[in-house]
Amino acid sequence: MFEFNLCARIETCYRAVRCIYVNIPPMGIKTIFILTAISFGLDARPISYTGGSTIMSFSDNMKDSLYYHYSPSYKYSVGIENLRDNYFNDDYSYVRFTYLLNRKNTENSQRNLYFQSGISSKGFNEYFYGIHGDWETRRLFVGFGLKETEKKIQDYLEQYYQIGVAPYIGDYGDFHTWIILKSKKNSLENKWSTYPVLKFFKGNILMEIGYHEKTNWDAHLMYRF
Repeated sequence: MFEFNLCARIETCYRAVRCIYVNIPPMGIKTIFILTAISFGLDARPISYTGGSTIMSFSDNMKDSLYYHYSPSYKYSVGIENLRDNYFNDDYSYVRFTYLLNRKNTENSQRNLYFQSGISSKGFNEYFYGIHGDWETRRLFVGFGLKETEKKIQDYLEQYYQIGVAPYIGDYGDFHTWIILKSKKNSLENKWSTYPVLKFFKGNILMEIGYHEKTNWDAHLMYRF
């Protein structure tokens, strides 16, 4: 019974894909390819495809963390982040929720706006919330993020802004490189740090790394499956 149902589903999916492919004009196929390359390309998406999972690690002067999230839908994700707070010398976790507020696709670009939030293992009175977004083509990228963290010790705001360019245009599945200028500030130190970041990705693996004397290494790794 299982084999029969599996074969039937595969055949149904094949017919559906074939039907869609046959009825898409050449320009439509080009548009879909470009958007697919963008969607699975530059940004470390806080939401995956429906049923997808992502593991991320972050490291900078403020924290070292390991974050896993699962996306029941392309509209939102839920996850857990285990965090070492370097500033307050503390260890805790967040239960996280991210929601896609808006997405705009054109023939050559994509725009995304996300809401993010998390509740700490320290209690319901310690949490964070914020928004972050990006706009990108296969050549250019701009992004930003705002995050308010509520803590018993002290509340603080973090913000960052990014602008980047791809030195070459690769096809889907190629090794991609981006050169990015990043500027960030938090209300604890209340000083801007601006520095270059290199971002590389291929398939489901992404890595970015930057350095500034104030913030030390700013590193991010991601694997999607």
